[in-house]
Amino acid sequence: MSDILTAGNLSFAPLYKRVKMRIMQRLTVGEWKPGEAIPSESRLTEEFQVSIGTIRKAIDELSAEKILVREQGRGTFVATHTEDRFLYYFFRIVDRNGVKIFPQSHMLSFRRMRADANQAERLQITRGARVIRINNLLKLGGKPVEIDEIILPAERFPGLTEEMLLTRSSTIYHLYQAQFGINVIRAAEKLHAVTADDETARILHLQKGSPVLGIARVAYTYNNLPVELRNSYVNTVDHDYFNDLGKSA
Repeated sequence: MSDILTAGNLSFAPLYKRVKMRIMQRLTVGEWKPGEAIPSESRLTEEFQVSIGTIRKAIDELSAEKILVREQGRGTFVATHTEDRFLYYFFRIVDRNGVKIFPQSHMLSFRRMRADANQAERLQITRGARVIRINNLLKLGGKPVEIDEIILPAERFPGLTEEMLLTRSSTIYHLYQAQFGINVIRAAEKLHAVTADDETARILHLQKGSPVLGIARVAYTYNNLPVELRNSYVNTVDHDYFNDLGKSA
């Protein structure tokens, strides 16, 4: 999120920002679950003792950040992770015509290990803490296009098993949300050019040394807490990375 309010500067923030933070705090502790409606604007006005305009401005920002979803005539709901949400806000690979389709995911490996210094720093955990590493192959139209290496802090995903991942009914972010109460609300990415090593080339049906797109992602939940590292390697022979900067992730 672009505006991080802490206890030290909260009192100096505009009133709607303070209301927004109070709503975020209640989302963080799970007072309102994914898919549930939050109280009406009039009820929040009474509860927070502010104007309805202040409430609307706070909710407008949370809606723009895809944390809340307004539904005409029904109210405002906590966003849930669906295939459409994943496809349009977190998956950036398109074909040469700009068409995006939902990828088929195939697990390559599932391991428990210890966090190295870099992983620990990026996930804000102790070096040597237990992490889970998942390697997935994503296919588009039946063709291998992307390899994902996912690193999760084990303490935030207690009881996560390979079977849970293999039998999930929706996206991996939906699994995080439904089973562990972790709602991924944004992701920061860095892109870089790399060459395919033996294993990457074999899996993506490329020649060793072929150029591939590297994507380093950190996914965050509420309060800017990192919950996932993801290193992806993309075969760009027939596909591109596309990010519509006019859309909020």
